Amino acid sequence: MLRTSLFTQVAVALLLGVLVGKVWPEAGAAVQWVSDGFIRLIKTMIAPLVFCVVVTGIAKAGDLRAFGRIGVKALVWFEVASTLALVLGLVAANLVSPGAGMNVDPATLDPDAVDAKTGGGELASTSDFVLESLPTSFVGAFAENSILQVLVLACLTGAALLHLGPKVPAILPAVAQVETVVFTLVGYIMRLAPLAVFAASAGLIGQYGLTVITTYGKLIAVCYLVGLLFLGLLAVALRLLTGISLWQFVRYTRAELLLALGTASSESVMPRMMDKLRKAGCRDDAVGLVLPTGYSFNLDGASIYLSVGTLFIAQAVGVDLSLGQQVTVVLVLMLTSKGMAGVPGSAFLALSATASSLGVIPAGAVALLLGADRIMDSMRVVVNLLGNCVAVFVVSRWDGALDLPLARRVLTAPSDEPVTDEAEEDGDGSATVTPVPDESPTGTSTTDASVADASLTDASAGRTPDQAPANTTAGG
Repeated sequence: MLRTSLFTQVAVALLLGVLVGKVWPEAGAAVQWVSDGFIRLIKTMIAPLVFCVVVTGIAKAGDLRAFGRIGVKALVWFEVASTLALVLGLVAANLVSPGAGMNVDPATLDPDAVDAKTGGGELASTSDFVLESLPTSFVGAFAENSILQVLVLACLTGAALLHLGPKVPAILPAVAQVETVVFTLVGYIMRLAPLAVFAASAGLIGQYGLTVITTYGKLIAVCYLVGLLFLGLLAVALRLLTGISLWQFVRYTRAELLLALGTASSESVMPRMMDKLRKAGCRDDAVGLVLPTGYSFNLDGASIYLSVGTLFIAQAVGVDLSLGQQVTVVLVLMLTSKGMAGVPGSAFLALSATASSLGVIPAGAVALLLGADRIMDSMRVVVNLLGNCVAVFVVSRWDGALDLPLARRVLTAPSDEPVTDEAEEDGDGSATVTPVPDESPTGTSTTDASVADASLTDASAGRTPDQAPANTTAGG
């Protein structure tokens, strides 16, 4: 039987989707629901996966203060990276002037179109954002799929396990087993990835066509080129700070990147990215904290789009922003770009807030970007995703949570060679879990139990145990 890699399947599905959307646009738009359904299934797995990875990561690290250090260092990196993305976008928009010469009359634009896109929503204030990050119930955080609330619960649970130590010897093995089940479910869902990419690309081309590229060609080109430049700077930073090649990581995760590109959703690959980062030598607690948090605080691709888009709108309606006003743009976007994930039309809400703070750009002018917004998703998704993966490597290296020899070995291995003996990847991207031969009568692996007990015992005694390897992984 002919078997192909997930990357090949997704690449073929992407091309077929573009073809169907171009030739039969109505049929392309009609299958969009398949991609939406796939993303829903993946999102279902994210909350329990984040919880399990963070809890086991804290318990294995044996030091809650180390976890706190990782969080602080991650926030520092996020702020530096996102600010750099904003500044690069502004500089490029000033040099190229993508909106110059359009001479748009704001009176001809429909401000209600933006309300329709955003559903009448608004970005949360800083205090509201902090409150929304705190759960009101344990089950509610998972039911609402609020990743920040799940992170808070996971940190508290991990801290409790460290405090109780050997008094609760069965908890950590149970969490580890749930993690294994979730990764296996992700492997099953990933079998639908090619169908999801086909439906998403067919729906995009069927709904918007290819003419939007010519209409907004200059704006699209600026955003994508700035995105490439930003990734180049990230590659340099990654090489200097960790010695790891970003290109090797892209090759290692090419199937996941293509899937994110095809579905226009970085959440669709979060579980597999977490698994691959762990296999590449990043410690569990670093992966479990930095990557999910980055989805809210480190939206580098969105920052590029917001800064370029703000100047594009101003140039299109004939408003010349001074240097002081552009500094205000950066400061406002530094705040409004945080916590955008999961808010419908959040980019337009952030742009509207920025325009209002300047007082010189008509609010209705934001509607100029409605036609190009969907095309920008590919740039935003890829830059956001790679930016967060680079953050995991850098912060892990910064805190001594990176197994650099393992990372180099995994990233330089030929693509047809397995990177771990614990799971064999099938051609469809799922994993076949190798059974553990020695099990206790209750069905719990004695190896897992001993590792968990040792971790908790060492933690209660104030020692930091060596990181135990993940016993099963899926899809990577």
